Amino acid sequence: MHADDEQLAADTALLQLGRRLQADGYHFTTVTPLTHRRVNERAGTRMATTLRDVFGWSRSFSPSLMSADELQQMRQAGIVEERSTGLASTVRWSSLGDLLLAHSGFPTTASDAVFFGPDTYRFSQAIEAHLNSSFHEINHVIDIGCGSGAGAILIARARREAQVLATDINPMALRMTSVNAALAGVTNVSCERRDILRDVIGTFDLIVANPPYMKDPGQRAYRHGGGDLGAQLSVRIVEEALPRLSVGGSLLLYTGVAMVEGSDPFIAALKTQLDHPDYNWTYRELDPDVFGEELATPGYESVDRIAAVVLTVTRSA
Repeated sequence: MHADDEQLAADTALLQLGRRLQADGYHFTTVTPLTHRRVNERAGTRMATTLRDVFGWSRSFSPSLMSADELQQMRQAGIVEERSTGLASTVRWSSLGDLLLAHSGFPTTASDAVFFGPDTYRFSQAIEAHLNSSFHEINHVIDIGCGSGAGAILIARARREAQVLATDINPMALRMTSVNAALAGVTNVSCERRDILRDVIGTFDLIVANPPYMKDPGQRAYRHGGGDLGAQLSVRIVEEALPRLSVGGSLLLYTGVAMVEGSDPFIAALKTQLDHPDYNWTYRELDPDVFGEELATPGYESVDRIAAVVLTVTRSA
């Protein structure tokens, strides 16, 4: 079988598995990696006893836990991993409202891991709030660094007439987004491998992004934001996105900022561009303290806290 045919068959099997879980009423809220680890370290959690354990908590399971059809679908999708304690799924399924989204299993150590977690929930809430408050016509949308596709899919469902482009440098993210969009029943999402807006043509009525913002020693694509404290990618997205907004169009960026001695180096780096008369902007902290365990990582010695923030920029002229 040709490689493209193999991937199509695997993605089709993953989609069928998602539909099966959806029909069975599966639901799982994904937590931070630290919480996930702590829950799985509790007594009696070594082996899965439910589908939530398998596809949510990423626990080892015995083949007898699954039906023959479910296990066959997992094997066809290429998501079965052999462990010393049994089998495991390399993909998790997480709930976002009534959506079910596939992403990488725990722990997310692979270089092409596709992340989903509390940041995804906050990002989605920011998107929904913007859509509910915006009266500007939205026809052309791009989700930069789409990951699981949560942002692109939410917008595509809310604005069925819009053409939504989901981009990422990670081919695995594009595969997950494609499967998740099909499971959500949206047909106005297209996926392309792109580096920010490089080789992307045109202007956009809405640009959204939830880029990585950590200083990651392993420089994993889903996690590493670049620069001294992880802000480089977020700054680059803003700088490239502003000239690509249509009149009345908006950029919505959700990210994390390492606050240093009470100051915000991210917004300071962008102040000159944002204060241009063609743009109106708002900036707020959604959560003043996230991923506090990261402050023990080398390089964060001067950081007070990591804050989850949302920057919204609208082009007025």
